[in-house]
Amino acid sequence: MAKKNNNTSFLKQLGLNNLNYGACTGTKWIKTSGSVIDSYSPVDGNKIGSVKTASRADYDKVMALSAEAFKHWRLVPAPKRGELVRQMGDELRKYKEPLGKLVSYEMGKSLQEGLGEVQEMIDICDFAVGLSRQLYGLTMHSERPSHRMYEQWHPLGVVGVVSAFNFPVAVWSWNAMIALACGDTVVWKPSSKVMLCAVATHNIIARVLKANGIDEGVCCLIAGSSKEVGDVMLNDHRLPLLSITGSTRVGRHAASIVGSRFGRTILELGGNNAIIISDKANLDLAIRAVVFGAVGTAGQRCTTTRRLILHEKIYNAFKTKLVKAFEQLRIGNPLDSANHVGPLIDKDAVRMFSNALQEVKKDGGKLVYGGEVLKGKGYESGCYVRPAIVEVKGNVRMVCEETFAPIVYLMKYKTIDEAIALQNDVPQGLSSSIFTDNVQEAEQFLSAAGSDCGIANVNIGTSGAEIGGAFGGEKETGGGRESGSDSWKLYMRRQTNTINYGKSLPLAQGIEFNF
Repeated sequence: MAKKNNNTSFLKQLGLNNLNYGACTGTKWIKTSGSVIDSYSPVDGNKIGSVKTASRADYDKVMALSAEAFKHWRLVPAPKRGELVRQMGDELRKYKEPLGKLVSYEMGKSLQEGLGEVQEMIDICDFAVGLSRQLYGLTMHSERPSHRMYEQWHPLGVVGVVSAFNFPVAVWSWNAMIALACGDTVVWKPSSKVMLCAVATHNIIARVLKANGIDEGVCCLIAGSSKEVGDVMLNDHRLPLLSITGSTRVGRHAASIVGSRFGRTILELGGNNAIIISDKANLDLAIRAVVFGAVGTAGQRCTTTRRLILHEKIYNAFKTKLVKAFEQLRIGNPLDSANHVGPLIDKDAVRMFSNALQEVKKDGGKLVYGGEVLKGKGYESGCYVRPAIVEVKGNVRMVCEETFAPIVYLMKYKTIDEAIALQNDVPQGLSSSIFTDNVQEAEQFLSAAGSDCGIANVNIGTSGAEIGGAFGGEKETGGGRESGSDSWKLYMRRQTNTINYGKSLPLAQGIEFNF
């Protein structure tokens, strides 16, 4: 076992108290009136702190301020909005280490992943700064003489961001920084499992908002229960857009409510990601990608590698390599950089891990390695498990479900067509990958007849998306897109404009109307 690290001085650096309020207007904290939620670390089971959550009354106060602030924020020139985001990125740079440690300690991911998550926040700030000068429209030629046509993009309104526990801060920033640059105001509802990460983040950005004299309501936090706040947000007409990260069940519920009022959703839901490994692949390269993809964040990423589709010629050799690699994994306190795998988020997640393994055995699955719940010194929280490798014959029942835990399923294929069919034959469609040195296989995988996922990679794994590309998936993954490319358009409203600078009024399509 690696040495345990119980240094929590970073909590003080982040301005966290034993009891923290759960609502912030951007520059001021509201003395919230909801119930108290305690946050316990899955690392060691110790209590980190508590959050007095937001009530319905607190929510209404925050939303009223955010809706009012939008009227002014939308008129601030976009490059000036980008300047505020730039300063937020600089402030996050100052607090990268303590915030990264908090992400690791409250969520359970490795310290390197925690630091990487904060780096994603910094990177998306940089991206949004440049974006603030590139909110481009189009010009079109009119069929009518002396007419000009163009389209432009306007701020949309108050954007609600509902984030999940596995990325306590990064996913909020993907949405918030783009939305702020686009002229929207933001209200963030974090997961109840990692509220302290959200409180700490708002402590950091509040300094920037105050220093610039920004109105209350431009960037807000509302940490409350789903009962008090969640469904209220879904039904709130003041929120034209909600970006929601969570399970397929959560997304289906949210989409039906928001859609019924003609609101918009960006849904980032379940993943069931596969890597196809060809007999023409570099197996040493593939093994590194598979191990990180399968056990990074203890299997609690939406882009986690959950299925390995292996060519029959290399199946046994790769299985042997994989078992040997899993045997070398160090499991323990994620704040210790010597460890590879930290805990699951809580004991409920551990139960789901164990239940999934029992169920897949009923489907004919064979446990090849791992699967134990770890006990003893260093594992007192009860949240540590040994990552599991399971052999299956195709996409059996349990394989088609997303278990948010470190279980990787192995299956065989003979032809590339069969492999792609197995890859696509699940309800989810987020991330996918193929390892091959054969250009025809690679191009077929990327073609219209190839992977049906929102992300398709060649010779890299399924996880580790960069902020420059649009992130999201198809089918039960929800169809949403966040972060880079032209995802910014989802946070704005499109307007087509036609200007007549002539002296007559010709109609389109040659229609005559005289009187």
